[in-house]
Amino acid sequence: MTAGRTPAQLYALGLGIVLVLVGILGFVVDASFDTGSNVQGDELILFEVNGWHNLVHIASGLVGLALAGKNSTARLYAFGFGAVYAVVTVWGIVDGESVLGLIPVNGPDNVLHLAIAAVGILAAVASPEGDRTSGRSSVTTA
Repeated sequence: MTAGRTPAQLYALGLGIVLVLVGILGFVVDASFDTGSNVQGDELILFEVNGWHNLVHIASGLVGLALAGKNSTARLYAFGFGAVYAVVTVWGIVDGESVLGLIPVNGPDNVLHLAIAAVGILAAVASPEGDRTSGRSSVTTA
């Protein structure tokens, strides 16, 4: 299943599966769609979730799954989500309670978001540009 896949493809596929499952499971824990400065969530293991957080997880995971098939799109996902999660980490640390007044976060969320950011950026950098997975060029000569 992983043979011939680049680090970016593995990241997009793995994170996509995990995010969709966590988003679905999150609705079992908390399906509320509170907003504002006092947005609250319930804990799924150590991580604070609510309906908005669950939707973000599912949407992010579906995008990862959709882009995992080709290295070029998986690389874009890995780098893009790495960058987005880096911003979310900083926002969560600075605010301390939520992102955009919709998504509740806590300390474990911030650590996880930082790890997702770092691994995503590393996966993108470790993957070749384009859609070639070996050292061979996709350009042919006559």
